[in-house]
Amino acid sequence: MKNTGFLFSFMLFALSCSSQEENCNCPGGHKSGKGTFYFSWGYNKDYFSKSDLHFKNSGSDNYDFTLYNVKAADRPGFDKILPQILRGDFATPQYVYRMGYYFNNKRDIGVEINFDHTKYVMLDYQTAHIKGQIRGVQLDKDTLINPDFLRFEHTNGGNFLMFNFLKRQNFFMSKNKKHWLGAVVKPGAGVMIPKTDISLFGTHLDNRFHIAGWLAGVETGVRYDIKHFFVEPTIKGSFVNYSDVLTIGSGRANHHFWCFEAILTAGFQLGL
Repeated sequence: MKNTGFLFSFMLFALSCSSQEENCNCPGGHKSGKGTFYFSWGYNKDYFSKSDLHFKNSGSDNYDFTLYNVKAADRPGFDKILPQILRGDFATPQYVYRMGYYFNNKRDIGVEINFDHTKYVMLDYQTAHIKGQIRGVQLDKDTLINPDFLRFEHTNGGNFLMFNFLKRQNFFMSKNKKHWLGAVVKPGAGVMIPKTDISLFGTHLDNRFHIAGWLAGVETGVRYDIKHFFVEPTIKGSFVNYSDVLTIGSGRANHHFWCFEAILTAGFQLGL
């Protein structure tokens, strides 16, 4: 019910923001010029900068330490896309979806709900510097991170949920107005809702979904429209701050990093 209320509020906001100025000559819009809704689905490839991982627990356990310059990679699952789609499962690889509204005014602007199911996987058997204490033992040294000590993943999704503003600039239109090519830019911000999978000191837990921080970023690329359908390859850069990650017991972790994504989506649009 909460999601339904949010989507309904988003639609009302989009309609209330529609400009009364002269309509744009843009794809997907009907002659009424009241705007164009769209939905798209696709997949992404991700790259992460190094980050400092801080773990703390002063309740169910006793530790407070930081691992510096930790490396991580994604787990795209592109080899599973076709088999999973044939089974009717579109959400096993790193998927994305977008739902948005173009106002169809001269400036060709809009708003969008933007969701990226990213997968963040700390690399096993890397060497990192550890500083702090674990159960009263002080540490300040390089250490090999093996799964018996720590395994850390946001693999049921880093789950970036953003609200974006849209700007589209068309630079090609066919004579019959069925084919369009343009550029898009999408600045925005939002929250992460990860389901963190962690093993720490031999104890494993696949956590619940949890709002764990905030992010801000910009997505840009090209958009090819053919009547009610479109394809949109983009790239996206974001600053991601996981300030409250669930771990084991009452423990928490935090880290922040830069994320770069290559994204391909396809979608359907409907002018009002």
